[in-house]
Formats: sequence, C-alpha cells, structure tokens
Amino acid sequence: MSTLVSDLILARLSSLHPKKIDLSLGRVSRLLEALGHPERHLPPIVHIAGTNGKGSTLAMLHAMIDAAGLRAHRYISPHLVRFNERIMLNGQPIDEARLSDCLDRCERANADQPITFFEITTAAAFLAMAADSADLVLLETGLGGLYDATNVIDRPALSLLTPISMDHEAFLGDNISKIAISKAGILKPGCLGIVGPQPGSALDVIKAHAAEIGAPLLIHGRDWLARAEDDFLVVEDGDTTISLPRPALKGAHQIQNGGLAVMAARHLPSLIIDEHAIASGLRRVVWPARLQRLTQGPLVESLGGMHDLWLDGGHNPAAGEVLAESLGALSAGRPVHLVVGMLQTKDFANFLKPLVSRVASITTVPLPEEPGAGHAAEELAAVVVAENGQANIATSLEDATAGLARRLKRPSLVLICGALYLAGYVLRTNS
Repeated sequence: MSTLVSDLILARLSSLHPKKIDLSLGRVSRLLEALGHPERHLPPIVHIAGTNGKGSTLAMLHAMIDAAGLRAHRYISPHLVRFNERIMLNGQPIDEARLSDCLDRCERANADQPITFFEITTAAAFLAMAADSADLVLLETGLGGLYDATNVIDRPALSLLTPISMDHEAFLGDNISKIAISKAGILKPGCLGIVGPQPGSALDVIKAHAAEIGAPLLIHGRDWLARAEDDFLVVEDGDTTISLPRPALKGAHQIQNGGLAVMAARHLPSLIIDEHAIASGLRRVVWPARLQRLTQGPLVESLGGMHDLWLDGGHNPAAGEVLAESLGALSAGRPVHLVVGMLQTKDFANFLKPLVSRVASITTVPLPEEPGAGHAAEELAAVVVAENGQANIATSLEDATAGLARRLKRPSLVLICGALYLAGYVLRTNS
C-alpha cells in the first residue's frame, strides 16, 4: 500500500474521539479484545514512564541490545518526521504496507466507536509487534502511566521510571506527587522496577505504591548510582562498579539516562547483554533532536560557515534546566542565540527562566504547520522581555536564521528549541 493510504487512515482515526487526550483504559481494552489480544503475544517488555529522558534511555538500551546481537521492537511517541518512526520492528521503521494493514484492521475492529488517536495507534503497534519475532519490546508511555494506553501490559520484564517533573498538568495533576501517582502506575506486582533520580516527593509516592502492590525496586541513590568521571560513565550497581564510555548523546543529563539504560541492560531477566555490548551501545547511540548538531542543509547554509546550529525538542521547565546546564560545554565560550517556538499548552516562562541569563538573544517564532497550536511569536517575545532577555520576533524559522546570519558578527552557537513539532519541521525541511 502507498504512503497515501496510511495517511488517509491516520487522518480518519484522528476524528474518532472529540478529545485529543482522554486518559482511560476502557476503550483500548475493548479494541484489543476485538483484535484477539495481540498485547498478550508480545516478546518480553521493558515499559518506561517519566517526564523527560524516556526516548534517550530507550535509544541507549536499544543500541546495547543491537550490539549484543539481540533483536528488539520499539514503540515511541510522538514521531518527528513520519508516523512510521513510532513503530520500529527489529530496528527498522514499520513499512507502509504493514502499517496500513494494521491501521485498517484496527479501524474495522473499532467499528466507529469513540477512541483516541493514541489508543487506536497503540493497538496497531501491538498488532505489528506481535506478528514479528524479537527478543524484547521497548514500550514508551504516551502520557502519564496509570491510564496510558500502553499500560494494558500485565507483566513487564522491567519497568523503568525516568526523572519526574512538571508537565501535562491539565491531565496528570498540578504537583509532582500527583504526577508521580500516574507515572508509578506502570509498576506491576512482582515485576522489577528501576527508578532514576527523582525529587523527594515523587520518590515517596513511587516507594509507597511499590510497597502496596509488591513491586521490587532498584532506586537511584539507594541501590545504584551513575556519575561522570572524566570521559567515562561510572555506574555503581550494588557492590559492582563498572566504568563505561560516556554516551554519544550530548548533555550532562545523559549520564543519568545512560545509567538507567545500563541498569536495565544488566537486570533484564533471561537475556545476557555483556559489558562490551553495553559500552558499544553507549558509543553508537543516535537519537535525533536531543541536543543534535546539524551539519548540513538549507538552515545550516543560511547561517553561513561561521556559526554552529543545534536542535533540541525539549519543551518543559526541566528541559530548560537541562539545556541551561549543557550550554557552557557546547558553546565553548561562544555567544549562544536561541530560536524558540512552543505549544500553547506548555509553560514557556518556566522553560525560559534558567536559560535567559545564559544566552545573548532569543528569537521567537510561530510553530510551522501548526496554525493556532503554538504561542504567537509576539507572546513569547513578551515573556522574554519580562525576564530581561534580548528578544527578536521572526515570522518563520527561516526568517529567524536569516536574521541571525545578518546580525551575528562573531562565531556563535544557534540552538533551535522549545517543541518537538518545531524539531520535526527542522528535520523534514533541512535534510
């Protein structure tokens, strides 16, 4: 089937529920029953939830699995360029024929009943992954955990919790404890959970829930640690200390993500991923739009050869803190100029706070190809000015980079950030 067929089906599926997000397991459970419960026929599953770092952690774990000669399926969201990226079968994006077939089967089985886009496409992912053999499934929650459509899994091989912070407050709650209740919902009785670094209030919730349901935990700071030492990632797992290469992914935060991936690789039941494969995976991992340097394409050319262009899809306050911590090492003393667009549902002011004093200017842009979904560039610029930042307004991403090329007189680092939608547009148009 052609690309057009899957696009048409996806467009129809997006209209089956009046809300984009409606957290519940009833609809997806009904559909999976109609499909013969493909989720019960999957290879062993690593289920991951958290606010930031889920994708990077799974990417590193996937690279380790590959290096060990094992095969894994992976389900993530959202995608950056094409929907096919969400469903990886043995390391490759699902092909158009398989995707269209799985979507069509789900659409027919659903019989026009209300269901969200994420729920029905998650069912399609389960169909696809159940049909192909693999050693493991890497399964990322879409939003939260407890009522996320992926949480129909009864007994994961491992549950992973990345750092929890404020995001999606309208759906998950207005404080860390409430959000942690949702994220901890992926823990299952008798199934090991590995917990990354957490705020105290989140960790209290996780520990209490695990004790209530009988889920054993390995907790960062109690049972394991990850730290950077020179060019190495050092992981302490109980009484064992291993020294590994730093992850290929940039940013100090990738030390903790890498540590969680290492712990997952070491504690997978019935699969052996040795230290050589773990090290190889850390060296080889690739994860687009996470502090990614762009080295070619129209946007790079528009800036001229004097400046470096970087891209990051982070979009919440914790991501702003991570970017701020990473800018010093990336910039090597050069001025940093941000180009920012952001969804209206995101907290731009708190994303900006840790960044504004560390950058020379901030150019705000509307989100391309998402009319009405993003903050107006003028709104974002007003927040920059209120935080005593140097603001510029551009009508488009291309206008922003062209303006910077005219204004910048010394070698600089330009970072496009604030939204995965914006990052996806950059990757589509700049390839």
